[in-house]
Amino acid sequence: MPAKIPATVVTGFLGSGKTTLIRHMLQNAGGKRIALIINEFGDLGVDGDILKGCGDDVCAEDDIVELSNGCICCTVADDFIPTMESLLARDNKPDHIVIETSGLALPQPLVRAFNWPGISTKVTVDGVVTVVDGRAVTDGQFAHNIAAIDAQRAQDDNLDHETPLSELFEDQIACADMIVVNKTDLLSAAESDALTARLKSESRDGVQVVRATMGALPVDVLLGQGIGAESDLAARHEVHHHHHHDEDEDGDHHNHEHEHGHDEFESFIVIRGEVNDATAFASQVADTIRANNILRLKGFVAVAGKPMRLTLQAVGPRVDSYFDQPFGTAPRETRLVVIGEAGLDQATITAALQA
Repeated sequence: MPAKIPATVVTGFLGSGKTTLIRHMLQNAGGKRIALIINEFGDLGVDGDILKGCGDDVCAEDDIVELSNGCICCTVADDFIPTMESLLARDNKPDHIVIETSGLALPQPLVRAFNWPGISTKVTVDGVVTVVDGRAVTDGQFAHNIAAIDAQRAQDDNLDHETPLSELFEDQIACADMIVVNKTDLLSAAESDALTARLKSESRDGVQVVRATMGALPVDVLLGQGIGAESDLAARHEVHHHHHHDEDEDGDHHNHEHEHGHDEFESFIVIRGEVNDATAFASQVADTIRANNILRLKGFVAVAGKPMRLTLQAVGPRVDSYFDQPFGTAPRETRLVVIGEAGLDQATITAALQA
């Protein structure tokens, strides 16, 4: 059976920066073909904006589908399922599907839809990414423009839930595999640290909380989480079981569009010789990640007595590994790429992985 296509759900309130994050992802996709399902509602024209940064090698025009009938979680059977079935039936299937929800959509019903017959065997939820407006949440709000959210809510005839923003925010946090604290350039260091610590305490164990400016996350951090969220719904408890809607416009301060890049993140390579015990080394990697707040770690491991190289990938402390191919003429060495927020203690991490 062919491998399931991974899908990433991006959620968050109007103005949190979901669209900016997705545009940045497309501009740095590295040749990965990405299909977008955009829960556009109203006349903000987000999909045209997205296309500005999307060449045919990343996503052709027919790879972008706009769902404009209202909140995606309220129209799953009518809109979302047929759209997914159409994407999955194509000959030129995407490498990855990204779904940008309406800002007032509950993420849990959408994730639950991936268990729908006909798509459950073909696609899996790689991860749920919740984008948070760091400035607004620090100021005691959940979005920078509450009036705009109320106006969009009033426009949506299909909206079947009147959930307080506080409860919807809780649902978005409860369902997240990664929380992106966006607009950190508008926060002091103390405010950023306090909000990050608060969100970590309010989320499930293993959920990664990362900081970003203008949605600038490395693609290797955003995609490839490998969570399978549709199989883990019990842990993503819902505060309520109704719904909400809103839009996914940039909402970010355009006057310094992409100047921040990846300054908040860094990566480096650790090289060591063979390891004697693959299982013990995986535990060593997990311990190093926990102790040093590493987001991702990936690479190849040389295991003594094994002709095949061991591919190792870690998202947070969850480490997966498998033997993939012979080393051949390549050096029998262990080579790992470490990715995290800026300020990683490279010397300590290197020493721990080389021990």
